[in-house]
Amino acid sequence: MASILLVEDDEHVRRALIRELTDLGHSVRSAGRALDALREATATAPEAVVLDLGLPDLDGGEALKMLRAVSDVPVIVATARDGEAEIIRLLGAGADDYVVKPFSADHLHARLEAVLRRARSQPHRDAVVLGELRVDLERRQASMGGAPLRLSRREFDLLGYLAENAGRVVGRRELLAKVWQQPYGDDQTIDVHLSWLRRKMGENAASPRYLHTVRGVGVMLVGPE
Repeated sequence: MASILLVEDDEHVRRALIRELTDLGHSVRSAGRALDALREATATAPEAVVLDLGLPDLDGGEALKMLRAVSDVPVIVATARDGEAEIIRLLGAGADDYVVKPFSADHLHARLEAVLRRARSQPHRDAVVLGELRVDLERRQASMGGAPLRLSRREFDLLGYLAENAGRVVGRRELLAKVWQQPYGDDQTIDVHLSWLRRKMGENAASPRYLHTVRGVGVMLVGPE
């Protein structure tokens, strides 16, 4: 059994899915609007989210980005848009899987079981401590001198990967592959996120304390001297 947040604005569809997923053994909470779903996800920390894209108050794609900024919960997008470009866009925005409407509860259940199995198989990771910086990889939390760093999902992904590889220069191509899940891309994307991350960590590229750029090679996270 898993705790599921179902985000669906159609009341009849929502009720039917709640009933069927409950019969399959899940504990289901629901929301009909994107902002209500974000509050529910923050307050109850579900194990998975089923997110409909056609919501009345906010586009589901935008809701997905907002959810990803505050949570790493597995998200299955429910969409009527089955074009390849749209699916790639949603997966790139942070969706873990998708189902195309109409779908059965059994189909959704199978998808949920798959994403939950992947999430639960992730090994426990210890916190990394470098000077005043503490990166808790398991809880996806970071702090500096005991004060929490308010990072977006992608900022934490970047910091977390560098923390796992602390003391090693991580190449830009490796960052694109491991953090952005892209085989290639624009280096400016990395530079922008590094700039935001440095600002929140209280440093800059000219006088780095933790995040050191090795020109033409990559980035290294180390403790201050």
